[in-house]
Amino acid sequence: MSFFTPAFDRFRSFSAFLLTRPVNWIASKFSSFPQQDNVEAALSQLYKDITSGNEKKGKLFAFTPAEQPVIILSDQHKGARDGSDDFRMAEDNFIQALDYYNQHNFLYVNLGDSEELWENNILSVLKYNTAVFEKEKLFVARNSFYKIYGNHDLFWDNDPFAQLYLKKMYGQKITIDTGIVFRIKLPGRNVDIFCTHGHQGDRQSDGNAFSKWFVAYIWGPLQAFLRINTNTPSTSDDRKSVHNEFMYGWSAKQDDVILITGHTHQPVFNSLTHLERLYLNLEEAEIKGDHAAYEKIEAEIPRRKREYDRVNTQFRKMKPTYFNSGCCCFLDGTITGIEIENGYIRLIKWSKVNGIPTRMVAEEELLETISGKI
Repeated sequence: MSFFTPAFDRFRSFSAFLLTRPVNWIASKFSSFPQQDNVEAALSQLYKDITSGNEKKGKLFAFTPAEQPVIILSDQHKGARDGSDDFRMAEDNFIQALDYYNQHNFLYVNLGDSEELWENNILSVLKYNTAVFEKEKLFVARNSFYKIYGNHDLFWDNDPFAQLYLKKMYGQKITIDTGIVFRIKLPGRNVDIFCTHGHQGDRQSDGNAFSKWFVAYIWGPLQAFLRINTNTPSTSDDRKSVHNEFMYGWSAKQDDVILITGHTHQPVFNSLTHLERLYLNLEEAEIKGDHAAYEKIEAEIPRRKREYDRVNTQFRKMKPTYFNSGCCCFLDGTITGIEIENGYIRLIKWSKVNGIPTRMVAEEELLETISGKI
């Protein structure tokens, strides 16, 4: 152990004692928890920018799912494999998933917060994630990799040397986008699948250039140093649910648009969380008189309520316009994502079964069916 470690820990503890209250006050005063008006305005502007051809914000693609499958994964938070590295338990599942999707020629959208650059410097992330970057390079080589930045990896949008590090990671220059839109031709209409990280409307990390710089280089590292949790959407069950509701609120007002985000770490399919889906299934089982199914669902609900207890009061009549990829850093090593393939959109998860990373389909629906409901 270093001679300086005890002194450093005492300094950290003393600093936390002095600064926890003012830092929490600042977090409350200038919260990363956005207002719905700000969220909707930011999403509208970004969607308009991309669909009108502003490639500095993102790319618009004409897209046929039957010809080009897509996997959307977000929120790996790759770190330095220390005790605060949320990704370390999920690495095996993630690498196996990338192997599968590369072998099946998927286009891979990395939807932000891929690298945890609030708690780590880029050099340590590069050092401890070589195996993952080598897998991602395979998609880059096929021209099938799109990287979106989130609030924890704003570094990619801010740092003047970002391209040097990206070239070291991927072997060539790549662009980092704010979002991407896939325009899908379906019978009788086009539907846009609009993908972005989901921190839009956040005054801290979706504001002006200074606020982005401040979050990336001052605010995030300060919270990490002090080990203060300021209750952001990914760590607060209530906030992540409200944030998802804001995202749904915007998507439900659009014409022929499906929104896919990450950020909250809470998977959403057809605008419903797992808990909301369970309540719908419970009602359906009761109507059908399926007592076995009713009892099974009723037994699962309390466990899910411990994970997140908030239910949107409109969940019985929500339009299937919002999806959330969840995250790739669940504590048990599970990862979740959104697949688009052969006319279907799916919520998938990869978990170990008998020690082997295994792909499972949690939910799926035909895009054509969804388009008829939006």
